Amino acid sequence: MNMLEICHISKRFGDKKVLVDVDFAVPEHAVYGFVGQNGAGKTTTMKMVLGLLPADTGEILVNGERVSFGENPANRYIGYLPDVPEFYPYMTAGEYLKFCGEVTGMDVKECRKRSEELLSLVGLFGEKHRIKGFSRGMKQRLGIAQALLNRPKLLICDEPTSALDPVGRKEILDILVSAKEQTTVLFSTHILSDVERICEQFAFLHEGKILRQGSMDDMRKSCKEAGFEIELERAQDAEKLIEHFPGGVRRGRAYIHYESGKGQQMETVLAWLVKERIRIRKVEKCSLTLENLFMEVIGR
Repeated sequence: MNMLEICHISKRFGDKKVLVDVDFAVPEHAVYGFVGQNGAGKTTTMKMVLGLLPADTGEILVNGERVSFGENPANRYIGYLPDVPEFYPYMTAGEYLKFCGEVTGMDVKECRKRSEELLSLVGLFGEKHRIKGFSRGMKQRLGIAQALLNRPKLLICDEPTSALDPVGRKEILDILVSAKEQTTVLFSTHILSDVERICEQFAFLHEGKILRQGSMDDMRKSCKEAGFEIELERAQDAEKLIEHFPGGVRRGRAYIHYESGKGQQMETVLAWLVKERIRIRKVEKCSLTLENLFMEVIGR
């Protein structure tokens, strides 16, 4: 079953086309990457899923229910984490979740139990400091807990790792993987390595259009190989190698990359190096990354 279906939606602001025939579906209990550069139209799409903006054409379904602009009944299925969540700074994490539960009419005992579960999930259980003293990563983790409080069927995360350090990013990504047992995650980001790490499927949005979508395996089948890299013991040997096999790119003192399709075969190069008795430190066939694929899709 698809938890989210975005069916041929388009959006224009004045003369500017922001979204053009955007069409993709997010399966239940998946972490789905919605990938695009800043300004590609990701946030506009998510605002339309939340019923905050009307679509010019097309429709959006959440858990099989049609999304409507304004008063949107489908929002009862959705939890939302903006890129910069805001809180009451004088509260603790537990107090804030209790307040959110009261606002939404949760049973007091259920809210307490659920808050403890979620604070444990995001690593904030037992945290007594006020939110004003939280780091950016701690606030993002609390934002995920708040978004999951009412057991949504769809969790929408808008650039949740964009301003975090490597440790904070890892923490958030691990939480999102754990959260998919409870919900479906739409993960919007421009950080391709994050998507590659946790998403089973993804869609590339570029200038308001979906250029490609599918799984990593699907992408590999449709894109060329990335080539190979060789690291030698001595820098002068690297110069000799490039002279004999043109097309290599130096990426360090004695580190050379040969791009696939540029005429050089790894086996031929290795045979020559052995013949010349040139000492090899490392040789590696390059696997395609999401960055390789994205740059190829957008033509760069």
